[in-house]
Amino acid sequence: MIAPSRSIRPHGTEESRKLAAAAVRVAIENNGFDVMVIDVCAQSAEFDLFVLVTGTSRRQLHAISELIDDKLEKELGDCRMGIEGYAESRWIVLDYGSVVIHLFDEETREYYDLESLWADGTPIPLADLGITEE
Repeated sequence: MIAPSRSIRPHGTEESRKLAAAAVRVAIENNGFDVMVIDVCAQSAEFDLFVLVTGTSRRQLHAISELIDDKLEKELGDCRMGIEGYAESRWIVLDYGSVVIHLFDEETREYYDLESLWADGTPIPLADLGITEE
């Protein structure tokens, strides 16, 4: 893995990894699936990690997004910078600055295929974030 630039990320990416891990745990606990974390530090100076999650319904995507917000804001003290797609619910984007969380329905995730678009990024095994899927 390429080390992040210290001039861009003087404190490294540990805080980003902590936020991503918390979001992943919430998604998995609420039956999100095909969960993936991609390190995009080498491709972007704006953010460190993408979290990709697939859900099965509008209600589930809404619930996951709200629960992630609660966890990251109330428990970890991070403030969401933006949200897109909540009303349409096919692709909800939660922007936490260094971490961007993408919640998709199956069809939309397949269509936009962010994994291929950001193929130069480095997938992070969930185990490296201290997460085991059951």
